[in-house]
Amino acid sequence: MRWFVLSMFFLLIVLIFFISMNTGETPLSPNEIIYTLLDGGTSFQHLILFEFRLPRIVISLLVGAGLAVSGCILQGVSRNALADPGILGITTGSGLMVVLFLAFFPSELETPIYILPFLSLIGGIITAAIIYLLSYKKQEGVLPIRLILTGIAMAAAISALMTVLSLRLPPQKYDVLAVWLAGRIWGTNWQHVISLLPWLLFIFPYVWYKSKVLNVLSFGDNLAIGLGVKVEKERLKLLLAAVGLAASCVSVSGGIGFIGLIGPHLARRLIGADHFFLLPAAAFAGAFLLILADTIGRSILQPAEIPAGIIVAIMGAPYFLYLLAKTDK
Repeated sequence: MRWFVLSMFFLLIVLIFFISMNTGETPLSPNEIIYTLLDGGTSFQHLILFEFRLPRIVISLLVGAGLAVSGCILQGVSRNALADPGILGITTGSGLMVVLFLAFFPSELETPIYILPFLSLIGGIITAAIIYLLSYKKQEGVLPIRLILTGIAMAAAISALMTVLSLRLPPQKYDVLAVWLAGRIWGTNWQHVISLLPWLLFIFPYVWYKSKVLNVLSFGDNLAIGLGVKVEKERLKLLLAAVGLAASCVSVSGGIGFIGLIGPHLARRLIGADHFFLLPAAAFAGAFLLILADTIGRSILQPAEIPAGIIVAIMGAPYFLYLLAKTDK
């Protein structure tokens, strides 16, 4: 059953992948797409497919998978169904560093794309550390609801800082901030794909290798300690992995929330709580949701475009309120 669900996710991703390649102001028929992929087609079709659409589609898949796995880790480590890098403010903190760099980097110089994930990681780690410290109480530890509320407050504060920043930027620099805040995928060339891919290829296998640790941590610290797990050490490693995934994704995407919340929950309902299967299922679910949102955003109001972050928020906000209503602590 689990392998069947993973196979269905994969087939859905392949289907929406081909639909997305046909979505845009200049539609391409399935035959034209296949012919162009096989090194046929006109130079114009090559330009549209290989330089504009495919990089954006691949970025959508990678970012969706990365954010969903990050959310899955956070939910497992914190035992909190509401944990998500966007809701906790991690993506906002990461994005602030990226926006500051892009806004004040001299426009006459070429932006070093490969440094953006590192800057984003710094912002994410600082934000996560502040949220953890503000949520921690010596006698009680970190309560789930306190963690969520602190994260929401941090995200609101950083968003307000970005708004103040936007008032002081010239028009051409303001566009950078506006695109990020709207949640529009802005990394749309192969350089952005190359800058993101190594992070995911390194972190994904590590997290999957730690799937048994995540399973044990989800049962509580006392049981984990009794089974010989070094709880604080393993939690810190997994939290860093979650921040690394979210930060690297933010460095090539906009402020996209809720993927890290919806993806793991959808996967958990279909495949169960075993992280060995849950992590890849969450990655597939997140990739599918984001590429679906981006495809809808590009097609529903052509030639205008609705940012993927807005489409995801429309889907995710009601589900977040539903989960919040069910949460007792």
